[in-house]
Amino acid sequence: MSKALPTRSENYSEWYNELVKRADLAENSAVRGCMVIKPYGYSIWEKMQRALDDMFKETGHQNAYFPLFIPKSYLSKEASHVEGFAKECAVVTHYRLKNDPNGKGVVVDPEAKLEEELIVRPTSETVIWSTYKNWIQSYRDLPLLINQWANVVRWEMRTRLFLRTAEFLWQEGHTAHSTAAEAIAETKQMLEVYATFAEEWMALPVVKGVKTANERFAGAEDTYCIEALMQDGKALQAGTSHFLGQNFATAFDVKFQDKEGKLEYVWGTSWGVSTRLMGALIMAHSDDSGLVLPPKLAPIQVVIVPIYKNEEQLAAITEKVDEIIKQLKKLGISVKYDNNDAFKPGYKFAEYELKGVPVRLAMGARDLENGTVEVARRDTKTKETVPLEGIAGFISELLDNIQESIYNKALAFREENTTTVNTFEEFNQVLDNKGGFILAHWDGTSETEEKIKEETKATIRCVPLNATEESGVCIYSGKPSTKRVVFARAY
Repeated sequence: MSKALPTRSENYSEWYNELVKRADLAENSAVRGCMVIKPYGYSIWEKMQRALDDMFKETGHQNAYFPLFIPKSYLSKEASHVEGFAKECAVVTHYRLKNDPNGKGVVVDPEAKLEEELIVRPTSETVIWSTYKNWIQSYRDLPLLINQWANVVRWEMRTRLFLRTAEFLWQEGHTAHSTAAEAIAETKQMLEVYATFAEEWMALPVVKGVKTANERFAGAEDTYCIEALMQDGKALQAGTSHFLGQNFATAFDVKFQDKEGKLEYVWGTSWGVSTRLMGALIMAHSDDSGLVLPPKLAPIQVVIVPIYKNEEQLAAITEKVDEIIKQLKKLGISVKYDNNDAFKPGYKFAEYELKGVPVRLAMGARDLENGTVEVARRDTKTKETVPLEGIAGFISELLDNIQESIYNKALAFREENTTTVNTFEEFNQVLDNKGGFILAHWDGTSETEEKIKEETKATIRCVPLNATEESGVCIYSGKPSTKRVVFARAY
């Protein structure tokens, strides 16, 4: 194996970047700011997609696909939306290349300028709502529940694999409703879907809340979010769900005839998660030896490594392993048998530890004689020798235990790193010495929020949905406050 990973305590950022590359998840591409997601990394994303897609369909949503390009005029129709994305937009101005007259490859043909520039989608509200105008005429057409799996472009100069890249993969839901109440219910329902996915699949505890006016999505009336805490004490926004009100319906003149025959603007929502979840998965659970993957999202849940001295021993071990594999696959467990003789068992152990495979089985000739197998779990790095009889059931229970254990460890970390403060002095001390989530009173004004951000680089991550009413004073302004909000420095 190559030299050891940097440690989290020495350089968290370098540890993360090196882990993403060495675990074969992704790498930087020839296009600045963009990444190549490698097969192992993409297989984790596919598992995420599959689970989320099933959850979307269970709640009545259908998949569709909309254009990558958005006419510039569309972005001009909703003022706050265009203002929010203007600095991140990639713009297509020409539609043709030609050979350079000087013989230096190709150049943009100046005669092929587009009449109207096209924006490479940073998000699809505008192009989708322009389409909904043709799809919606009557209350019978509502609710319209659509999801899209796609790529988007938000021009970034300072990038980090998975966390912030110029192009990334995501899903974006866009729904239309006949009433505000129905749209708000949809917004909250999808927040719950995201929270369930994060906690039950990613083993990632999250705080559900509402964004402040400063932090909400451009063009939304309200933005709901899930916030997670990474091991370096920084927050990461793991998913958002937006109540759009009638803003986009008004901008694109999307009306429906209600049961009384009256024309009304529809009410909208949008919601999304992206490959940023891959970054969250890595940073929340992994250690100085490599990835730690929750079994539900691990491409390989069990790896079996034979330990042998000759071909005869290998043949006998392989015969037994084939039986184990059949039993595991019947239970829906993904398993790999690594009998590649190009690498020694020690090398393989280190490789699968780096890649975060939840369970490793090692079987030698003596194990075969004794009817046992060595079982190692990645999360705790513990090993035990167990009987081969009933091994599939044992492994199935072990995987469930590992999934729960990883979640509980992350939850305990969050609880240990959530601090309640009452003064700005306390706030700064915790922020600089400990980090994590800080629960503090805020006076509700954007002005105070901006000043705290300018002075500390901490933002209000959300107003928790479960925040209790309590009288207090803002840590910065001293003005009255009725509930605590979650502050943190964030990705």
